[in-house]
Amino acid sequence: MKLVLVSCCAPCSAGAIKQLADGAIPDVDAFVVLFFNPNIFPETEYQKRMAEQIRYCDALGVRHVELEYDHAAWRNAVRGMEDAPERGPRCGACFQFRFARAAAWARENGYDAVASVLGVSRHKDQAQVDRAGMAACTGDICYMPIKWDEALRQKIGRASDFYRQNYCGCEFSIRKV
Repeated sequence: MKLVLVSCCAPCSAGAIKQLADGAIPDVDAFVVLFFNPNIFPETEYQKRMAEQIRYCDALGVRHVELEYDHAAWRNAVRGMEDAPERGPRCGACFQFRFARAAAWARENGYDAVASVLGVSRHKDQAQVDRAGMAACTGDICYMPIKWDEALRQKIGRASDFYRQNYCGCEFSIRKV
């Protein structure tokens, strides 16, 4: 199986990428890390997270692809849900928007499945992520709800010098300090 791993940032994805690179996920013959995060705001934050993701992938020799940053299209996808709480309907619409684009990319590039690390953050709900992935990945592209090794993610995180953000990504999730 050829897998597309939808990634949001290096701290959340490091363990999953390492597991895939080490061949620890059965039936995955090849994979690519897909960075499609038009939800991240401002664009300077997006650039920091993308650069960190690329740096980690390059260090492991892992293939990665970065798709377009179209924040206006993302805003349109979540229009009317701006005031929804974290883990609410806005997050579900955001995940579904991103998974639909990931599934289209997978289909266009000969991949079979999509998985993600979008639910590993303490700010997110894995069940909500999985529902959005299953809804968006249809037909010949399946969504794989993989349970990643949380201990490995934390171990890599502690040993790394990753850039770490203090909010999920969109302007509606920025925490007031």
